[in-house]
Amino acid sequence: MRRESLRILFFAAMAAAIPCPGPAEEAAVPLGSRRELFVDGYLIQQLKGASLKLHHPRLEGTALVFDKPWEGRFSGYVTVLKDTGVFRMYYRGLPEAGGDGSNIESTCYAESADGLQWKKPELGIHEINGSTKNNVILKNEAPCSHNFSPFLDTNPAALPAARYKALAGTSDSGLMAFVSADGIHWKRARPKAVISKGAFDSQNVSFWSESEGLYLCYFRTWDGPTPWSGFRSISRVTSKDFLSWSEPKAMSYGETAREHLYTNQTQPYFRAPHIYLSVAARFMPGRRILSPAQAKAIDVDPGYFSDCSDAVLMSTRGGTLYSRTFMEAFIRPGPGLENWVSRTNYPALGIVGMPGGRLAMHVQKNYGQPTARLVRYTLRSDGFASVNGPYTGGEMTTRLLTFQPAAGKNASSCRLLVNCATGAAGSLRVEILGEAGKPLPGYSLADSREFIGDFIERAIEWKNGPNIRPLAGRPIRLRFSLKDADLYSIRFQ
Repeated sequence: MRRESLRILFFAAMAAAIPCPGPAEEAAVPLGSRRELFVDGYLIQQLKGASLKLHHPRLEGTALVFDKPWEGRFSGYVTVLKDTGVFRMYYRGLPEAGGDGSNIESTCYAESADGLQWKKPELGIHEINGSTKNNVILKNEAPCSHNFSPFLDTNPAALPAARYKALAGTSDSGLMAFVSADGIHWKRARPKAVISKGAFDSQNVSFWSESEGLYLCYFRTWDGPTPWSGFRSISRVTSKDFLSWSEPKAMSYGETAREHLYTNQTQPYFRAPHIYLSVAARFMPGRRILSPAQAKAIDVDPGYFSDCSDAVLMSTRGGTLYSRTFMEAFIRPGPGLENWVSRTNYPALGIVGMPGGRLAMHVQKNYGQPTARLVRYTLRSDGFASVNGPYTGGEMTTRLLTFQPAAGKNASSCRLLVNCATGAAGSLRVEILGEAGKPLPGYSLADSREFIGDFIERAIEWKNGPNIRPLAGRPIRLRFSLKDADLYSIRFQ
């Protein structure tokens, strides 16, 4: 148990990018009213009988088939985002191998009103095969259609004409900046590349960081002593205006085994935007599952069955450290030989909210095959990982923290909200400790009312009710007692 506690302390210190302080000098973490997830050990002081548990999304079926003549078996590098009243999808169209960075590639578009049923509108922007009845938004922009990856700019200072932004390009061209008012009609923000140092040979993702007050871009680099050597890795740059960018800084992964990370898909989690989640493609070069005969039977391109891949979950709170709390696969390839070929199982960029307290994420399947498609997975809100208490019971105690009610809320009231699920025999109780580590009067485990059920958001109650407003601004710890229960997130409101 001591080993597990030390492991959590390590991740907490690393995620905060500061040395882990001793008890006498510990500074309280100012949570305010923000939501905190348990995808890393940032908030955890001690685990006793409990552990961090990775949860796996549920496969829901096919979302989109890459079946147009200009799309094809090598389509990929998908982005899914949610705007007001519409879901938008962007992806590379590439019907044949060997066209990376060429005008054979195009950038395609699909949209949905509900995130379930997708349509490919006939946009009339570009002529393909003698007709403008197609869903292509970018054509003859080599090499930018290779990995065009847009985002919806949430910077309050963003101009309406640049409400959407994107970066795209290769190592030869550098990354070009694009802007759009509607997400469909695009133009270059500058004629030349805005980022030039990097490999860029996969999806290069960017966004506005509310917590850092900067534009960020995470992109492909290699960590070897010479170009294109070592492991496929990730670097990051920052910008105040999306045009002038800092020098690249390589990301680190703590004391974890190095692996090839093909796409990083780093993005602010919209329910807790100070936490950037990465559903990354883990690539296993040369790890071949299929025989040549099996590859021929599923009609995969002969050059694309000698490797395999899956998806892993990482997180970062800014800076140059990814927390790889979980080394196991977040999304496994699944049954069927078609799922064990090169460059399939690559996650799309975009974790989006769905009705019923669910999240949706998408993954490419059947790469290099005539059945190339995108499938949808779902997960409960905040449900990436949890503090898990077994049937025999367990505890988690947080670091010292302070909270404040959200602005505009009832000044006389504040509650501790939890996202939690228990078994029928399970429960959750919460004790509030003062700086000295002693239970505060009225907030002991004996005072805590038993939480039973499955709720995305529910207030914890004690005998005197749920209000903890008198404790706002005061350094406290939370001690959670869990039995057959998973705690996914907390928030003060």
